[in-house]
Amino acid sequence: MRTLYLLALLVTITLGSIASAQESPSEDRANAVLGAPTDAELAEAAPPPQVPSMPILDLLMRGGALMIPIALMSLVVVAVAIERMLALRDSRVVPEGLVRELGRLAESSVFDPRQAYQLCQRYPSSAARVIRAMLLKVGRPHAEVESAVENACQAETDALYSPVRTLNLAANVTPLIGLLGTVWGMIQSFFVTSHLPDSANKGEALAQGIYIALVTTFAGLVVAIPAAILAHYFEGRILRQLREVENLAASLLPQVERYEGKLRLDKTRLESEPAPATAATPQRSTAPRPAT
Repeated sequence: MRTLYLLALLVTITLGSIASAQESPSEDRANAVLGAPTDAELAEAAPPPQVPSMPILDLLMRGGALMIPIALMSLVVVAVAIERMLALRDSRVVPEGLVRELGRLAESSVFDPRQAYQLCQRYPSSAARVIRAMLLKVGRPHAEVESAVENACQAETDALYSPVRTLNLAANVTPLIGLLGTVWGMIQSFFVTSHLPDSANKGEALAQGIYIALVTTFAGLVVAIPAAILAHYFEGRILRQLREVENLAASLLPQVERYEGKLRLDKTRLESEPAPATAATPQRSTAPRPAT
């Protein structure tokens, strides 16, 4: 009886060992599966994909023949911008010294048109040309003096605005040139893709042709946007300066009207006379006096 009991115990221990040996690989596999990283963790640990850099200069060179007028237009925009920056300085349009000295001359007891004309010669500018046109009409009817001022202001406006129109032209035409280049490039791209053999990758060839064709539109906008901004800036600057010129002429107009029918200025003689040393102390001995 004791022998049977020991034999049964031995069989039970043996079967338990076999069962534990069979279950351990499953538990190891379960632990391995649970401990494995998830797809999200693998994606975070993976290095980011390398995006190829876009060769801008190479793309511009491959933009086609229409890139040449766009490049020329960009040079024109830069040249006009630099020229207008220098030409529209206040010292070239409405010099502060001219405004100050004409104001002193107008506030004096006797306004001398000849001294005012010589002051305009000392400060060559748009304002000086308008004032000289008004002074040459001293003694004429009021309507004629105003007409001379208006004509002179219009002439200066046209001279100041003329280069700015080039910027407006560049802002309007350059995008159209770029769009024309894009349309032509897409036509070529579709034509080439349609004639590729069946084994070729037509999608890749079409994508490459389209992004190259879009280069001209990009270049046209790069030129047109700064041109439009510069044109708007210069137009506002010109309007402000012309208002100052008109205000200066209007402040001197009452002094000029005092000589209506009493004085005439000779342009040749005025330009040959030397300019006064200063306008703060006008020469009253040479100033014409209104008739009583």
